[in-house]
Amino acid sequence: MKKQIAILGSTGSIGSQALQVIEEHSDLYEVYALTANNKVERLVEQARKFLPEAVVIANEDKYLQLKEALSDLPVKVYAGADALCQIVESRPIDMVLTAMVGYAGLRPTINAIKAGKTIALANKETLVVAGELIKDLAMQYHVPILPVDSEHSAIFQCLETQNPVSKIILTASGGPFRTYSQEQLQHATKEQALKHPNWHMGAKITVDSASMMNKGFEVIEAKWLFDVLPEQIEVVVHPQSIIHSMVEFEDGAVKAQMGLPDMRLPIQYAFSYPKRLSLSGEKLNFLTCGALTFEAPDVKRFRNLSLAYEALRRGGNMPCIMNAANEVAVYAFLNDQISFLGMSDLIEKIMQRVSFIEKPGYADYVSTDAESRRIAAEMVINGLK
Repeated sequence: MKKQIAILGSTGSIGSQALQVIEEHSDLYEVYALTANNKVERLVEQARKFLPEAVVIANEDKYLQLKEALSDLPVKVYAGADALCQIVESRPIDMVLTAMVGYAGLRPTINAIKAGKTIALANKETLVVAGELIKDLAMQYHVPILPVDSEHSAIFQCLETQNPVSKIILTASGGPFRTYSQEQLQHATKEQALKHPNWHMGAKITVDSASMMNKGFEVIEAKWLFDVLPEQIEVVVHPQSIIHSMVEFEDGAVKAQMGLPDMRLPIQYAFSYPKRLSLSGEKLNFLTCGALTFEAPDVKRFRNLSLAYEALRRGGNMPCIMNAANEVAVYAFLNDQISFLGMSDLIEKIMQRVSFIEKPGYADYVSTDAESRRIAAEMVINGLK
């Protein structure tokens, strides 16, 4: 029997590469459902190639366009956030790859867990916003959560069941602004931010990488995935992106997972775990990869990383506040409403202003997200005042 996979966010970078993996191993995997937010043309193209049981477009205004484009195929077409949450509960689905961007991935992930589906987690905001809730639900419903982020997949591959972790070392490329001065960062443009030196990703995650908020998210995600304390998670800048992350054990031994920057590898490993499968493409050649270098992150220039550690240490709904503020900040930056460094200013102000809840439930996360976005949007309009 082929493993039936639902891909949430199939038109994005992760979703598209996941489909490449499925195509390469079509004897093992089959697409049950594809979903997208707005990209109808790309979703239609994917549906025609992979012939899923169902497709979902989150933007209901795009429903008729999608329905008409697929009218000649035996594919069920749905639209809206509720449909997105319902499709993951479909009985034949074995695994749900959550590759949606941002807070929108939380609710469908919860539904998939409650339906007993294995989660291949690429939507890091799910654990950033509601890590404790997701972890408790996964334990309650006996659902495995397999990391797809290259860094967390690397850690997952390095773990030893019989030996506890002493420290997790998350590597960061440093992004396009690693060598920029404070003055240069003040005038950094979105065009510059979107030119990542090593990875090809969507706009939002690429900006997050440039600001190091993405690494801050990964710190929080690592806490929930691997049950470690904030002080056990270290970030090291590694510009070559060959070592994807490392684990240090109590005796000082360090294990690293290495490879070329290719997201198909962690995607495929989540699909095939615990087995490894062949993967087409170039492999790491130590004779040609050059020097591997490391340096400490500069949290004065890249304040988002320290804000993420602060949110993690405070706990409660603070990571949810930070995430919502960041999503507004990135959108404003991409629309030339605030500066690159203004994103950190906005996030810090929202973390100070929004009501803190020490032990939030799901409803609290929903209200916190809404309140944070409202205040952040107002501050953008008012020049961060």
